[in-house]
Amino acid sequence: MSLLGYGMVAWLGFKLANLLINLLGFPVLRESREAPARGVSLLIPARNEAHNLEQTLKGFLAQEVDEILVLDDGSSDATPQVVARAALQDPRLRLISGAPKPEGWMGKTWACQQLAEAARGDLLIFTDADVRWKAGGVRALVGAMTRERADLFSIYPRQITPTLPERVLLPLIDDVLMGYLPYPLLKTPFPSAAAANGQVMAFRREAYWACGGHAGVRGEVLEDVRLAQRLKASGGRLRLALGDDLIGVRMYRTYAEIIEGLGKNLIEFHGKSRVGLALSYALHLLGYTLCWPLALLNPLWLAVGGMGLLERFLLGLKTGRPGWEVVLMPLAPILSTPIYLHAWQRNYVWKGRVYSR
Repeated sequence: MSLLGYGMVAWLGFKLANLLINLLGFPVLRESREAPARGVSLLIPARNEAHNLEQTLKGFLAQEVDEILVLDDGSSDATPQVVARAALQDPRLRLISGAPKPEGWMGKTWACQQLAEAARGDLLIFTDADVRWKAGGVRALVGAMTRERADLFSIYPRQITPTLPERVLLPLIDDVLMGYLPYPLLKTPFPSAAAANGQVMAFRREAYWACGGHAGVRGEVLEDVRLAQRLKASGGRLRLALGDDLIGVRMYRTYAEIIEGLGKNLIEFHGKSRVGLALSYALHLLGYTLCWPLALLNPLWLAVGGMGLLERFLLGLKTGRPGWEVVLMPLAPILSTPIYLHAWQRNYVWKGRVYSR
C-alpha cells in the first residue's frame, strides 16, 4: 500500500480509537426519579418555526419547568400565532417579540441573549424549536447536571432521519463529536478541549453571565462551541451527554435544507480555512468512497474501506442507529459534495438573513 494508504489507515485508526473510548465512557441521558428542580427556565429562539412548533410545543409543555419563553425573531410565518394559541392553555408559556438584530450579531445569538435577559430562573436551558422533548427530559438533564456539578450541560439529541439523505448525512454530526473528542479529554481544564450543541445547552445562571453569555460570542457561527470554550476558560465545569430516547431532533426535512444548514458552518469546523476544507473533502472521499474501486488495484485498500464501515457501526451502537446503515457510509462523501461547495462561498443566506464568512 502507498504512503497515502497508510496515512488513511492512521487517520481512521485514530477515529476508531476515540470511538471505542466514547463507546464505553460517553454519557447517555437516562430517566431520573429525582424531584424536579425549581427555578428552571426553558428558552426557545424561533424564526419561521411554525411547522416545527406545531409538533414540538407539546413536548416543551410536558417538562417540569417554571417558565417557557419563546422569542419570535421577526418571523414571517405563523410562529407567533402558534405560540399564542398554546399560551392560552398554559400560563408558563410566554411569547416574546424580539427586537431588531443589531449589527455584528448572528440571529441566534441575539435571540438567545434576549431570552436570557428575560428569564427569571436560576437554570437557563436553551433549546431549538425543532428539538423533540419527551416527558421527563428536563428532569433527567437537571439530575445529571446536579450529579456532575456542571455549570454547562449540553445534550446531543438523537437524530430523527426518515429520508435517505438524512440517514446518510446527519449521523456525521455525531461522528465528528465521537471520532475526534475522547470524553475524558473534556474533563481537563483546557478550554480548547470543549464541545457543545446549541440545540440543548443548560447553564447555571451565574456561570452563563460569568463567561459573557451570548454577547461574548455575538458574531460566531459556532456560538455553542465558543461558549463552551469561554465557560471552561472562566473556570466553569462542562459536561455533555447523548439525548437517547428522551431528547431527539429532526433538523431538516429535505436535501436542500441539509445542504443549506450544514453548509453554513462547515468551514468553521476547519478553522475558516478553504485549504482545510478542500483537504477534508478529499480525505473523506478517498477514505469512504474511492477506497472501494482502489481495492481492485490493491486489496489492502479493503482495510481502509472496512475501517470506515466499522466506524459507522460503532457510532450506531452508541447513538442507537440501525446496523444496516453501515452500507450508507460510501454515499456520505458523494452527498456531501454540495455541502462543501456551499461552505466554500463567501456569502450565505440563513433564515432570510445574509451573512458573510
